[in-house]
Amino acid sequence: MKRKLNIGTSRFIEVFCTDESGQGGACHEYHIKKAPTDDSNLPHVFGTVSFQNGPIKDFGINGCHQEDLLAIVIDRLHFFQAGTFSCRENALALTKLEEAMHWLNHRTTDRQAHGVEGANQHRK
Repeated sequence: MKRKLNIGTSRFIEVFCTDESGQGGACHEYHIKKAPTDDSNLPHVFGTVSFQNGPIKDFGINGCHQEDLLAIVIDRLHFFQAGTFSCRENALALTKLEEAMHWLNHRTTDRQAHGVEGANQHRK
């Protein structure tokens, strides 16, 4: 399966989900490529993101988590905000990304407290 994501920069970059939903109901493999242009029929691949597929206890560490990607974007925006590209829009995006990170970390802490972190089950 290959599904193109609808992203705002699609005239420059294309993101594809390349697998079926797996453990947890989400997809786990994404490819990031240069969008095709008139001068090239072969898009350049910038990277592949592989997310954790299944509980670490059962499957080991086999991919990253969404928090890892958020941390990268948060880090970049902090540096933009400290330099000449500081702007209101970056500040707002940074606030929302930090809020998303907070809630994902809150979910993890809650799952740890209820003994279900790393398991495909709801809290007890």
